[in-house]
Amino acid sequence: MKTIVMTHGAFCGGWAFDGFRKAFEASGWQVIAQDLRGHGVDAAPSATAGVSMAEYAKDLADLCATLDRPPVLLGHSMGGLVAQMAARRVKLEALVLLAPSAPWGVAGSSLEEAASAVAIQMMDPFGTSAVEPDRTVMTTYALDRLADEERQRILSRLRPESAMAMRQTLSWWMDPFMTTSVGPGPLGVRALAIAGERDMVHPASTVRQTAARIGAAFETAPGMSHWLMDGPGSDAVAAQVLEWLALEARAAA
Repeated sequence: MKTIVMTHGAFCGGWAFDGFRKAFEASGWQVIAQDLRGHGVDAAPSATAGVSMAEYAKDLADLCATLDRPPVLLGHSMGGLVAQMAARRVKLEALVLLAPSAPWGVAGSSLEEAASAVAIQMMDPFGTSAVEPDRTVMTTYALDRLADEERQRILSRLRPESAMAMRQTLSWWMDPFMTTSVGPGPLGVRALAIAGERDMVHPASTVRQTAARIGAAFETAPGMSHWLMDGPGSDAVAAQVLEWLALEARAAA
């Protein structure tokens, strides 16, 4: 059976794909939507403190390596960057990135991205803690298109995120170890990056740069903002991914 591993973004868990995965399962895919380290429902609030993006990427690569055949790896937001990093470590069938965070060396293209980088730096200058999600920011920039009931359900499930991982992602120029670098040249795997047309967290212009950096195809999701997996338009995003995977499979046959 074809397998797709779905990797969530900051402050979330595998539950972020509860609705999105249904279209893939209906199309015959085995879906694995794991929790990144420290993100499980039973994890302590401090469980992500001090966790590096490199550790997230290693965990994800190790999971993919246990599967019977190379999977498709799909990542959203920060999970999209974890997926890019893991793609250098393990063989994949394909890589799909939804509104991905950019790797080391790709500069943001909006004031919102710059403000986020400054905010996380001010919250924890040393990156040693687990930071609480900013629910106002989530509501305004990520969950803005969802019905209030669904928005509240998601907000209630958010968990603290590693300040270190957030700094390595959002303020990569301050990281002398280049933790989120994906190395030179294309990743060497068929890849697709999708940006929400109205995304202000990782705007289409930044995602386009990321796609060019790793050798991925680039598409936009009309009318969508950052949270591409739920709410109006999410079914179209799932169909967009499935269509691309089908076309790539036929091309490789």
